Amino acid sequence: MNLPDLPLSTPSLLFPAISLLMLAYTNRFLGLASVVRSLHATWRTSGDPALVAQIDNLRRRIGIIKRMQTLGVLSMMACTISMALLFFGNQTGGQIAFAFSLVVMIASLALSLWEIQMSGTALDLQLRDVERGER
Repeated sequence: MNLPDLPLSTPSLLFPAISLLMLAYTNRFLGLASVVRSLHATWRTSGDPALVAQIDNLRRRIGIIKRMQTLGVLSMMACTISMALLFFGNQTGGQIAFAFSLVVMIASLALSLWEIQMSGTALDLQLRDVERGER
């Protein structure tokens, strides 16, 4: 199967998107790290077993974010390799590297969607707990 030539400019279009995603992922990671530290301090003083479940949920979410970041970095590396291969005239290699970059980015975004769903569920549980406390 012959694919049309991939211009060098096409992979370069992903750089701003990947950079912004990596920034968003890092911000989510730092936000969760702050929450974990706060919950841990609260747990040390109160010993509330409910906090252990919240910390466990946060641990899973941090693991997902680390995988999102890893896949994002792999996507950027593959995109860079694609540009280098295209620059040196290796169309086939450049196309393969670019396709890999896209697939890895889709995987990163899928993990992001999963983590967002987990975040929403955790917040919903918190709100239910508040509602129960009001009654």
